[in-house]
Amino acid sequence: MKKYLSLLCLIAVFACTKKEEKAAGETTAAQEKCADTTKSKSRFEMYEMSEMAALMEKMYADNQKLKERIKKGDTIGKFPSHFLEIHKAVMTDESDNDAFFKSQANVFINSQKMIYEDPTNAKQHFNDGVDACVACHQVKCAGPIQRIKKLYIK
Repeated sequence: MKKYLSLLCLIAVFACTKKEEKAAGETTAAQEKCADTTKSKSRFEMYEMSEMAALMEKMYADNQKLKERIKKGDTIGKFPSHFLEIHKAVMTDESDNDAFFKSQANVFINSQKMIYEDPTNAKQHFNDGVDACVACHQVKCAGPIQRIKKLYIK
């Protein structure tokens, strides 16, 4: 039994050693791939949100909290003034800040203000605000639409 175990260990040692040495300067495909990966990492740049993207993330978080307060029948509070920054926040692509965007931003802001001014119909006003977001994103940036739709109060 010891002979078989010794033989097995010996085979394992030889199987794990290099069978041939590469000539100097010769590289394998795996080494080249590794070198390419290292080069690309040095060119990696951290993504930085535009002011508008950061504002929209904050508005989304605020609206998630507001949705829960409306569903529970809690007090609404007061209109968050930072929502008005939508008119002047810098966008990733400044050409997106056109008449259509400004119009949709006004619809959104008016819907949001109505939540606080008419809390008895808060659910309807809230959903109107979500509609404004979806309508704008269908034209400008469709990526977050599914996430936005999760805000609707059913």
